[in-house]
Amino acid sequence: MTQTPWLVLIDLQHVFASPDSPWAAPGFAGAAAGCARLVERFAPNVVLTRFVAPAQPRGAWVPYYEEFAFARVPDGDPLYGLVDGFAAPGRPVVTAPTFGKWGPELAAVTGGAPIVLGGVSTDCCVLSTALAAADAGVAVTVVADACAGASEADHVRALDAMRLYAPLITVVDSLG
Repeated sequence: MTQTPWLVLIDLQHVFASPDSPWAAPGFAGAAAGCARLVERFAPNVVLTRFVAPAQPRGAWVPYYEEFAFARVPDGDPLYGLVDGFAAPGRPVVTAPTFGKWGPELAAVTGGAPIVLGGVSTDCCVLSTALAAADAGVAVTVVADACAGASEADHVRALDAMRLYAPLITVVDSLG
């Protein structure tokens, strides 16, 4: 019996959407439009993720947050809020202070079913999530037009890197 895939929307947050943010993904609006299209296709099997700063950075995260001090705000700060149109009653949200969102909490939501990824940033959180899920034996599909990178070149490089992991990770241009 084939399991129904889960749509995992990575970090559709103001910190990546706002042009004023140092972490803005220039293609965010297009990726969000692609993600919205996917929500219609996969609902109710949709889970959102959020990146937040750790309460107390440790190890390599200490110099990271020294460089990006603007991001050292509490979880509830509007900077880390989801953009409008994606949160819904009963829709799970996995919040983590790590780039990769694959872990016990996301695995518990998806139950080992295949996952379809969209969101930002292709070259950071999407890539990190895809690789960890694939390592855990989960079939991963990345939808290119539902993702955006720190730049278009970074987006393309990340997609190319994920293509190297076939057949564990499949990159498609679009899902209708």
